[in-house]
Amino acid sequence: MRSASERRRGYRYWLLGAVLCTCASAALTSDLYVVCNSNVALRPADVREVFIGEKSFAGTVRLTPADNLAAQATFLGRVVKFTADKYASLWTKKAFRDGANPPLVLVNDTEAIAYVRQTPGACSYVEAVPPTGVAVVAKF
Repeated sequence: MRSASERRRGYRYWLLGAVLCTCASAALTSDLYVVCNSNVALRPADVREVFIGEKSFAGTVRLTPADNLAAQATFLGRVVKFTADKYASLWTKKAFRDGANPPLVLVNDTEAIAYVRQTPGACSYVEAVPPTGVAVVAKF
């Protein structure tokens, strides 16, 4: 027979596990929008290649991707299919081998939207429903 303190401890662990599962579930089900400047015509299938440096142009427009630090973990897991370490390693190699610059890193959705609106060829991703003035390329 378990003591009262053991039962309380077990209940606390169960409650903590339930809270963590709920938070993880909410994070996994949030929408992620890839947005670009209105002058960019990009297909959803091209998004991954843009962010790993394999696609630099959409027609005649030079693409300038920007990572959104607030949504980066979700984007990397859901769209790029890389861990943060693998993504950083990829860009380190590209910088030394090809002289390529990694995407600019912005802090949150607000900065990402502002950057996309004012920069020709810009693309980023946000978790909030994008406002008008940007082209929604894909929803993941």
